[in-house]
Amino acid sequence: MTTHAVVLLKVSNPETLALYREKAAEALARHGGSVVQASPEPSVLEGTAPTPDMMALLQFPDRAAAQAWKADPDLQDIHALRMGIGASDILLL
Repeated sequence: MTTHAVVLLKVSNPETLALYREKAAEALARHGGSVVQASPEPSVLEGTAPTPDMMALLQFPDRAAAQAWKADPDLQDIHALRMGIGASDILLL
């Protein structure tokens, strides 16, 4: 069953964000993932949740593929880039 992941970023290092963007799509594709939508201007529709600087919705073929993407030892340098952007949270739906 298709699984989605929500990525919330607080950007403190825009240079690292630019480097990450160059590599992220290829890294996702290794596990069947893709970016459904991304926004540098997310907003809260309801409630008082803290608003990230950037938000993305990712899609994977299934939960196992999403977990494999995150755990892939060959992608750890790319995940490190994402974490170097600032605060990074990823939630599976």
